Amino acid sequence: MSDRPVVTRIAPSPTGYMHIGTARTALFNWLYAKRMGGKFLLRIEDTDRERSTLPAVQAIFDGMSWLGMTPDEEPVFQAARADRHVLAAQALLAKGRAYRDYMTAEELTAEREIARAEGRAVRSPWRDQDANFNDRPFVVRFKGPHEGETVIHDLVKGDVTFKNKDLDDLIILRTDGTPTYNLAVIVDDHEMGVTHVIRGDDHLNNAARQTLIYEALGWEVPIWAHLPMIHGPDGAKLSKRHGAQAVSEFDDMGYLPEAMRNYLARLGWGHGDDEIFSDEQAQAWFDVSDVVSAPARLDWAKLNHINNHYLRLADIDRLVSLTERVLKSRGEPPRDADAAILHRTIPLVRDGAKTLLELADAVMFALKQRPLALPEKVVGMLTDETRGRLTRLRETLAGQADWDVSALEAALRGFAESEGVGLGKIGPALRGVLSGGAPAPDLAGALVSLGKAESLGRLDDALSPAA
Repeated sequence: MSDRPVVTRIAPSPTGYMHIGTARTALFNWLYAKRMGGKFLLRIEDTDRERSTLPAVQAIFDGMSWLGMTPDEEPVFQAARADRHVLAAQALLAKGRAYRDYMTAEELTAEREIARAEGRAVRSPWRDQDANFNDRPFVVRFKGPHEGETVIHDLVKGDVTFKNKDLDDLIILRTDGTPTYNLAVIVDDHEMGVTHVIRGDDHLNNAARQTLIYEALGWEVPIWAHLPMIHGPDGAKLSKRHGAQAVSEFDDMGYLPEAMRNYLARLGWGHGDDEIFSDEQAQAWFDVSDVVSAPARLDWAKLNHINNHYLRLADIDRLVSLTERVLKSRGEPPRDADAAILHRTIPLVRDGAKTLLELADAVMFALKQRPLALPEKVVGMLTDETRGRLTRLRETLAGQADWDVSALEAALRGFAESEGVGLGKIGPALRGVLSGGAPAPDLAGALVSLGKAESLGRLDDALSPAA
């Protein structure tokens, strides 16, 4: 490889959602380009016109945007470059490195059966004929060598050797004259200046065939790096039963993009024992040659731990906005006053939340509207003795000037001492009255979240004769 500046790319097909494996591949390309001071590019491989859809293209853009990985140039659409691919096929024909194959479907089926029985690749009888019939349909195949070996020098897998006799002659132009993937990807990578092809190891076999085409065209072969797959926690191929496959699903499940970048970077790569690191650190440390060759496993506990870390670091205004989005998705559009409540409550509950969904659950007690419907368990706690004690506590709280956690903790301890009881005699009933039985932070935190007026109002509701 020459001393050209590093250029990497991610090249998804817009035939469905953006898979988490594609996201990890994109991340590794992005990190490597950043570390090497190069470029990270995006190409939409939309040559499958029947399966490629605009919503799927948008899903790729949305996924990349959410993950925070912006390409350094405008995206390239492969289908728009078909004329460039055809020119390359014509150049191979002119060099005698490709040929027109007039085999019918029936003849091809028969040849495949013979080739399978003889333990060799499919070979067309038209391979060594310079035929050009205008009235017969044909495909154009690459004419690969029969002898020798092709060695892939892979940064992840090491040297991988393929016997050329086992490599079939790839179709590079279909009968309708349209280019196939294995030709299009080579032309596009060459003309986009891609120096490192970092992709899933399901493409490893393609690398041998593509190397031969690069060499036939007289083009520099890129450096290969084939990444292992991501498996589920049980070691099986990642599927719906493992919880999520698409980038959008992780967003919907309440994970932050910075947490996903951190976690995905650890799937098959690492920097010592570091579990949590910034984008800047990842960019400084990442080397694709350090990626392990074994499949990575999705570990929900680690992802939740990392996401909790970033929830605790996140800006409160941002978390308020994200929590409001979750509430809206649940059919609970926030009221005007809710933003202030969320600003007070989120700092008190986020340490215990693993996802934004859990964070939304944790703030719900503070958003309830009066009068609260108290569950039977809480109502059962409100004995005459407890009502009397809560009535006296209500008066103490009404006279409380400072309404912050430390001041309220001191006030609650002082009240318990004056009553000659422990906080355990007060806490469960008070918590139930304040939260309506929903999860809530400690007593002082719940009071701060609700604010003085709302806290006293909820106590009044519970202690009124009609309650």
